[in-house]
Parts: sequence; structure tokens; C-alpha cells
Amino acid sequence: MRRRAFLASAFSALAYPSVAYAQTRIPRVGYLQPDAPEASGPFYKAFLAGLSDLGYVPGETIEIVARFAYGDEGQLAVLAQSLIDEKVDIIVSGGPGVIAARKTTSTVPIVAAVIGGIVSAGLAESLAHPGGNITGSSYIAEQLNGKRLALLKRAQPALKNVGFVTVPGVSSTARYLRALEAPSAAMGVTVRLIEISSAVDCEAALDAGEGRSIDGLAVWDMPQFTTGDGPKILAQTALKRGIPSVGGLYLGRNGGLLGYGPDFADMFRHSASFVDKILKGAKPGDIPIEQPTRFVTTVDLKSAKTLGLTIPPDILASADEVIE
Repeated sequence: MRRRAFLASAFSALAYPSVAYAQTRIPRVGYLQPDAPEASGPFYKAFLAGLSDLGYVPGETIEIVARFAYGDEGQLAVLAQSLIDEKVDIIVSGGPGVIAARKTTSTVPIVAAVIGGIVSAGLAESLAHPGGNITGSSYIAEQLNGKRLALLKRAQPALKNVGFVTVPGVSSTARYLRALEAPSAAMGVTVRLIEISSAVDCEAALDAGEGRSIDGLAVWDMPQFTTGDGPKILAQTALKRGIPSVGGLYLGRNGGLLGYGPDFADMFRHSASFVDKILKGAKPGDIPIEQPTRFVTTVDLKSAKTLGLTIPPDILASADEVIE
């Protein structure tokens, strides 16, 4: 088990003026990511850019303490505790990092840069009044999965068996699969669970068990599948087998047939606004959780040609990004 952690540069200067902090104190913000710095670089840069937009200057008005789990989700709780030990004022994370942070502390404010189903996961009382120590941005994961499956079915009407790809041990998986039962039945599609620890395991998974019978691939937004080489590996694995794939934007932008979802980099950038509110004295439980207002659809015509598919004109007309 790897226990590497990445500590961002520490800065010292005057504190950001706020009702919550003495003016001689530098706010310390913990940043927790499930993957490696190089893989999650765009998200981390987006978060820092969001802070810059609000006037924060690393080295002068804020200190960032970053921890990266290098794909070892078992380390997230350990890293979250290390941030608590560093006496950070806020923890910013996404997906499983939010869950690990919440299990570690019920007092230190947590900003969810992005997470699916924050209320249904039991992490907040409601979107308008989160309660507790978590706020941030969330999307309705159940609806997102249904939309992606519908897109894939329209692109490939003969679709019968779709592999739903996620990582083992995710508590929300059962809930997502239940939410897909009715729409998949209406489409005449059977959803089969495929659990892999990393994108490189996909090829072996498609050669065994449920994976051998699928004719479509739906990829869930786990960090292993949205950052680094993960999206490209999954897209290429599906293409190699003549299987159409759908997932988030990062799959769609890396060779997957279709991509649909919010732009996570934008959400990480926006997470800085929640940090700003908390540093100015707001309680996370009183800050309404926001939902993304823009969902982007991508279509890769090169992949469609490889698969021998003709994308319906209405999908092309409504697509935000068409890769030719």
C-alpha cells in the first residue's frame, strides 16, 4: 500500500481580513485528492485559479496544504487526518475524498468541489440547508446515469447489455443501479456491474464474467476514470472491442463515443467561492449546496466511424463539442 502524500508549498504573510480569523493569522486550507498530482493537475489548478479570482494570493493571504492519495483510496482517511493534524481551517475535496474527510471530522468545515448525490448519500440534510460541516457543489448522479444510458441507446439502437463501470467498495453503487432499473428496462437494456480498481484493469474485466456479454460501456465518474490516462485507456479498450462507450466529459474528450456531464474543472474553480464564504465567517451548514447549471455533451465522430455507427442528427445538433 502506498502511503505517499504530496504537501503543497506553505506560505506565510498577513491573514485574509475576515470576521472568523484574527488579522495576524494566515488561513490554512487543506486540499485532498484521491489521485496523483499530475493526474489531478487541471482540477488543482482550477481551484487555485478560483482563489486568485477572489483576490487570494498564495504566499501573501492564504496557505494551501495539499494531500494526494495516488489512487489508493484506502489512504484518504489517513491523509484527511493528517490535514486535521496540520490544523487546517477547511478541507476541500471531491468524490470519495469528501466522504473520507467527513468520516474523519464532524467539526472542520468541508467543501465538496464535486460529488454525486450529496443528500441521498447522507452527507447533508438538504441542498438548501446542509446542516453539519459540509457544503459545496453536487449533482443528481441517478439522473446523470440515466441520461448517459439513453444517449448510448440512441446512438446504438441494437444495444442490449451495458457494463456499468465503477470501482469496488463504493457505497453509492447499489443506489445508482437501482435508479437505472426502470429506465434501462424501458429501453430494453440490461445493466451489468463491472468493478475495477483502475482503468488498466478494464481489458481483463471485459474478458471475464459479466464483461464478456456486454455490447456497451457506461463509465462512472470515479477519479481513476476521469483523470490522467484513465479516460483514454477506457475509451481505447472499448473501441478495441467494438463497444460504444459513454461517460463524463473526460471520457468523451479522450476517444469515448459520447460524453455527458458537468465540467469538473469549472466546479473545482467555483469551490473557491465556498472557501471564501467560510473564511469570512459563514458556517458550512448554513451555505446552500449548489448544483451545476451547465451540462456538456460531446460526440466523437472518429470513434463513431471506427464503430460503424451513424450518430442521430438531433444528438449532433444538440452536442456542445463534436470531435471530427
